[in-house]
Amino acid sequence: MKKSLAALAFLLVSLLSLSGCSDWEDPAQDDVFQTLKDYYTTEEPVRGPSPLTSFSLPYFEGETADPISCAEGPHQVLGALLYEGLFVLDPHWEAQPLLAQSYTYDAASHTYTIEVRSDITFSDGSSLTAYDAAAALQRARSSPRYSARLQDVTSVHSYGNTLEITLRRDNAQLPALLDIPIVKAGTEESLFPVGTGPYYYTEQDGKPRLLVNTSWHETPSLPFHEIGLVRCKDNDSVAYAFYAREVQLLAYDLTATHGTNVSGVGIYEDAPSTTMHYIGFNVTRDPLRNPAVRHALSLGIDRGECTNAYLLGHGLPAQQPLSPASSLYPTGEDVPYSPDNFDSAMAEAGYRAGNTVSLTMIVNAENEFKVSAAQKIAADLSHHDIQISVEVLPWDSYLQRLSSGKFDLFYGECRMTADWDLQSLVGTGGALNYGGYADSQMDALMQAALAADETQRGVAYQNLYTYFAQQAPFAPICFKSLSVLMPSGSADEITPTASNPFYNFPSWKLNIK
Repeated sequence: MKKSLAALAFLLVSLLSLSGCSDWEDPAQDDVFQTLKDYYTTEEPVRGPSPLTSFSLPYFEGETADPISCAEGPHQVLGALLYEGLFVLDPHWEAQPLLAQSYTYDAASHTYTIEVRSDITFSDGSSLTAYDAAAALQRARSSPRYSARLQDVTSVHSYGNTLEITLRRDNAQLPALLDIPIVKAGTEESLFPVGTGPYYYTEQDGKPRLLVNTSWHETPSLPFHEIGLVRCKDNDSVAYAFYAREVQLLAYDLTATHGTNVSGVGIYEDAPSTTMHYIGFNVTRDPLRNPAVRHALSLGIDRGECTNAYLLGHGLPAQQPLSPASSLYPTGEDVPYSPDNFDSAMAEAGYRAGNTVSLTMIVNAENEFKVSAAQKIAADLSHHDIQISVEVLPWDSYLQRLSSGKFDLFYGECRMTADWDLQSLVGTGGALNYGGYADSQMDALMQAALAADETQRGVAYQNLYTYFAQQAPFAPICFKSLSVLMPSGSADEITPTASNPFYNFPSWKLNIK
């Protein structure tokens, strides 16, 4: 992961580079901060860089912090300190055992047998069991956050310290999906269920806080014995709490459709995510039914400029449908962007000069980042026979057009799973296969990649992505990043991942006074 610590100087609500709101120093002109100053009674904060004298995080009073059912936002960040999964994903999206001691996989029966560590205790001193893990996974199977990644799971059973998971199809990459947080069975109805993480929730003298879990199984010392919790009523008050230096860390998708105001002087580190931006093709329509045309259009996308100019650099350009941060990314398959490459590919596809073909790209209106990127891409691709216009639609209309297949191209966003399964996007009958792509060879290569063991995995994914580049059922643009923000002068090095903002927290280089 590329380190990106720098002074932040922006106010984000939507596409700030277009709106002109780019001054992080003076939020007084934004009405929301006038309202929030009434909510907070603190004095005007000192804005210069300074080391940490304490460490606090925001939370929503009265809302559950159960990591399986809580809403996206502050409580998901807290969960990274309170709960752990059977596996943890490293910065290269490789699954490393955490609460799992070991595992075996029987490909014939599609069954995983996972031994849960016997030396792990919850923060209340009770022992972790396979039953706790099974109960959490069963709940996750029906949760909005995790159900998609567990759709192939047909059963979960526990026997003593043994967990057994059976799948409906062969998938040797399941551990990459099992970073799901485990809570103590029977405590899930509590606002703060019991976990095995480095901290636990408590309330002392009416003040909520996180304290070090003295029974935590890891030995490194933690930066703070106590982490304060600041009550916030909504995302705007969270943003103001950061501006006021009442909280010292936020984790945000700064290019999300429903963004938030973030103001102050700070540093940030971007962590690559599995969320992909891409151009989808309706392959049932001419000329997009021709793979050579789709491949040529993919070559005409300046991914670096789109990511840097329209996503403000918060992403990694990608020609393949997996994050370049992954150790599986086939860098040798990438073709450097150049107008000459685009021209040559369009000529080979038979579209260089002659009768003009008009196509329309649809994009949802609610995200100005996407609208601007779609307009840029459409203009760049309209230099030959194929001319592309952009139609900006409200979300409901956009989704209806996708579902009914009434489009030529679309600007899409999809959160992929860490096994990089493409079934939903291009598999026959896939839920997100709006373009109607169907190819038995692609189906076979996708399944072979999922089924490959560690010795075969590199070759299997290489074969898949080589064929993907030739077929171009859709055109990846980039994978977005999660941004972890801290006040200026508070840290020299932090190492978050998108799945864990506090990844390797004991080794962070913090400036503590």
